[in-house]
Amino acid sequence: MPPLRYPRLALSLLAMAQLIIALDATIIFVALHDMGRALQVNAQQLQWIVSGYTVAFGGCLLLGGRAADLLGRRRIYRLGMIVFALASLLGGFAGSVGGLVAARAAQGVGAALLFPATLALINTLYAEGPVRNRALAIWSMASALGLALGTLLGGVLTQVFGWSSVLWVIVPFATACAVLGGAWLPRDGEMPRGRSFDLAGCLTVTVGGSLLVATLVQGPEWGWLAPRTVLCLAMAAVLLAAFVWIERRSHDPLMQFSLLRLPGLRLAMGLTFLFMSSYGVQYYFLALYFQDGYGWSPLQAGLAFLPATAVCTFGIRIAERALRRLRVEQVLVWGLGLGAAGIALVAALLPQGAGFWPLLPGVVLLSIGQGMTWTAMWIVAGQGVPAAQQGVASGMAATAQQIGGALGLAVLVMLANAAGGEAGTAPALAGLVRAEFGAAAFALLGVVLVMLARRPQPACDGTPSAG
Repeated sequence: MPPLRYPRLALSLLAMAQLIIALDATIIFVALHDMGRALQVNAQQLQWIVSGYTVAFGGCLLLGGRAADLLGRRRIYRLGMIVFALASLLGGFAGSVGGLVAARAAQGVGAALLFPATLALINTLYAEGPVRNRALAIWSMASALGLALGTLLGGVLTQVFGWSSVLWVIVPFATACAVLGGAWLPRDGEMPRGRSFDLAGCLTVTVGGSLLVATLVQGPEWGWLAPRTVLCLAMAAVLLAAFVWIERRSHDPLMQFSLLRLPGLRLAMGLTFLFMSSYGVQYYFLALYFQDGYGWSPLQAGLAFLPATAVCTFGIRIAERALRRLRVEQVLVWGLGLGAAGIALVAALLPQGAGFWPLLPGVVLLSIGQGMTWTAMWIVAGQGVPAAQQGVASGMAATAQQIGGALGLAVLVMLANAAGGEAGTAPALAGLVRAEFGAAAFALLGVVLVMLARRPQPACDGTPSAG
């Protein structure tokens, strides 16, 4: 790509993409309680308001990464922002749970275009090492800021203007980024000649991946051994097997399977999976517990998450500084270990009373761990990946992240309901506590994965610093 003319403005746009994605996630979690009451939905349908986004996001990420590599990362960045804005606008007008889930799925498609394009831009415009680590730290801080804004805006907007406003507030941000991206991001180079979009591969992996994630989400309600669950899993397996067969015979495959030989990318895929199964489910379970267990308003629940996001930013700064002296694996072990301890401590203290202050030590631990883990795992994901394949590699790691979010949430919701929740209601409070302990176990599994993994070797690809 051409050199950056506006390096700081460009990085602000790339960080803004992650802020919007994080903002959308936490705004939805805080508004879930009111959405459920307004649209008359049960616990499983409530989960689909979250997971409809996850299914589309996870199913389309490889397509988004391929599009970024072939059509241009700036073009796909701007397209992703436009799709995100339109989906948010329409979602606010949804009058039924089906319409809202469809809008959330459209948001997921926009995010699937946006995320790999953004990460590929960072990994190609900034040299591997301290320069890229700094850019990724700023990108990660924007994510923490998005989480903070989401909890605060979600509570205020839901309580004052209703749940629709939490979708509409994203529209001006995404629209502005789409416009400014044309001025501040470097122009895409010429599209590579002689390369195809691999339509057959795109179709099989998108449909197969979406079906897999959707079945994992729906499995607790259908039953894991129910005929339709088994049938959907079998169909997903056939489609994904067809994808592998197509890719191995394609002259220009969507995904180079040689990328899976990179130890950094393999480790990152495992970590992104476990990250969403542990840290990623916190807002879902804690928002429900704060409102159903403590009787807090949406605004109170939103404010309760502000300390966590502030401390998460501190964890990102710790990771950036620690990476100057420690190996990235050591930073990951510390981050995941602190997270496991913090989540378990919060789970143990949740039933002790309706006060936030007893939870604060656990919240501090898990938030520091979250910030350290998020930054370090994306550094690992980009190590040694050729510049021309950064989009697809980012899509692979992010696909594992979304599958982890869907499967982790489905398993933990099933665990929560098994602890005494009634059909058609939110999980019982004791079940929410049990789900939190399950999330801590996922984080602890991440520690084991890092300790067993082969150390990834960074490659010097000669990428110039963007300044």
